[in-house]
Amino acid sequence: MRVVFMGTPEFAAAVLRRLVEDAWDVRAAYTQPDKPKNRGMKLVPTPVKAYAESVGIPVYQPASCRDPAALSALRAMEPEVIVVAAYGKLLPQELLDIPSIAIINVHSSLLPQYRGAAPINWAVLNGDAETGVTIQYMAAQLDAGDILLAKRTPIAPEEDAGQLYTRLAELGGQAASEALARLQSGTAGRTPQVYGPQYQYASLLSRDMSPMDFTRPARDLVNQVRGLIPWPCASTEVAGVRWKVFRAHAGEETAAPPGAILRADRDGVAVACGDGRCLVITELQADGGRRMPAADYLRGHPIRT
Repeated sequence: MRVVFMGTPEFAAAVLRRLVEDAWDVRAAYTQPDKPKNRGMKLVPTPVKAYAESVGIPVYQPASCRDPAALSALRAMEPEVIVVAAYGKLLPQELLDIPSIAIINVHSSLLPQYRGAAPINWAVLNGDAETGVTIQYMAAQLDAGDILLAKRTPIAPEEDAGQLYTRLAELGGQAASEALARLQSGTAGRTPQVYGPQYQYASLLSRDMSPMDFTRPARDLVNQVRGLIPWPCASTEVAGVRWKVFRAHAGEETAAPPGAILRADRDGVAVACGDGRCLVITELQADGGRRMPAADYLRGHPIRT
């Protein structure tokens, strides 16, 4: 079965790697154009491009998937299935119509919950106990296609979005390979999505979500810290210095007002929250510094409680 893959970040590269390891006939990999990074603004290949080239898969990086030449080149490959994973752009109907069997998408949530750009982060931000990946038939509307299959996984109470991203990428590869097997054998079903008011849209993250409000419950702030990793990160200001907060947990009960610093020692920095408990910050990065345990930071920057 002739397969074309479309994806860009590490998540997509992990899915492509699984398809290659499972010996699917991946004829080409489509990914976003290289982008300049760091101070030298050197062009850096996408993770999908880097992996595809390492295993000899031809790479295509059209500036637009609506370009007639790009569409013509894809048609010439006569793909039976196109697998999409975090490609980064909406695909036109002309492209959706090209594969002879199906075009499927690997989405990192249990659809219809968390359609949109940041499903992994929002599952953690909301304190969900479970998430997963969904293989859906692609439709013109974002993340609205029929479901082919879904795989579930629990979210650990202290697992952050970055850690969950890595696990779901592996699960996504497993699900994509299983979906290809069903399509090849003719056993792939279709379950229409029903999107209602109980389901949340996973909007893009922004820096406006970073500031921590200590009138909120401690557990909500733990979820904020977990859910905003690796970007934009939860943040707060202590003694006039802005911190990015990378690790925190709910601590003991307290009668202190929200925002009061109860202690700052080798166990971390404990801050009173709105629910009568404290949040213990254990890993942080001060502006101009590096990420480190709170105890290491306190050795050079003692804080008054």
